[in-house]
Amino acid sequence: MSRTLPVLTVTAVLIALWYLAVIPMNATWEYDQARRAGAELPFAEMVARTMAQERPVLPAPHQVVIGLYEQTVGCDAVGRRMCRETTPLTVQGFGQRVVAAFTSNRSLVYHAGVTLSATMLGFLIGTGGGILLAIGIVYNRAMDASVMPWAIASQTIPIIALAPMIIVVLNSVGISGLIPKAIIAAYLSFFPVVVGMVKGLRSPDAMQMDQMKTWSATGAQVFARLRLPMSMPYLFASLKVGIAAALVGTIVGELPVQEGGLGVRLLSGSYYGQTIQIWAALFAAAILAAGLVGIVGLIERRVLARMGMKR
Repeated sequence: MSRTLPVLTVTAVLIALWYLAVIPMNATWEYDQARRAGAELPFAEMVARTMAQERPVLPAPHQVVIGLYEQTVGCDAVGRRMCRETTPLTVQGFGQRVVAAFTSNRSLVYHAGVTLSATMLGFLIGTGGGILLAIGIVYNRAMDASVMPWAIASQTIPIIALAPMIIVVLNSVGISGLIPKAIIAAYLSFFPVVVGMVKGLRSPDAMQMDQMKTWSATGAQVFARLRLPMSMPYLFASLKVGIAAALVGTIVGELPVQEGGLGVRLLSGSYYGQTIQIWAALFAAAILAAGLVGIVGLIERRVLARMGMKR
């Protein structure tokens, strides 16, 4: 309770503030409609209407929750025919909808899977490249003086401007689909890994390094027995940031294309003024990011506990 109560309290306050913000954001439309109809609109009725608009400026929390359901296993996700053929109140009918949601291009589950595949590929590329680059920076002064400033400068380029350029250039050489989005994800995820890994590899102090020298340890032994184990907490902290950044990069990379993904859902919702669809896709992305970070955290606890470094 000492851990969950503060989280639940903050969540409840945010939801309450969200509901309060819905009223003024959506009230203008309701008053305008009432004025055109020449009718009086009591405050209580206006509040009720702002919570149930079809295309609100700011959807209410319950509308986003309903939108998430409808766009995952509901009729919006699997199509009206599937809704007619299955009974959602039965376990079998609901199971059929869940299976259909993974294959229907209307479903957020399907689009989240498309985004997840590019995210994981880009994350693996960015992590591998970041670790190798960090090792080079730590063990080579020339790389430390030359590569590190360029790595920092690369993050000042807005990804929203860089992503279309990457996609166009790769398409011109016949590379499309998953690879361009993965490269964009890797571009955002490698930098936190580089910074964290460099910090971790340099974390052993002078006394520890001197101790390894007294044991006549080689450079490879110092790396494997001291630098690498000491860098694990820094690496996992960077991986949590990197995997979230990779997801953001994938979503940005999906905006210029129409091949599926949460970015495509966001863009199509903005085209047609479907704010509930936009917010549902945003929450789906947030849930996906929280799950990925949670998996990295679980692996971190297992690895550090196995190494005797559990915090």
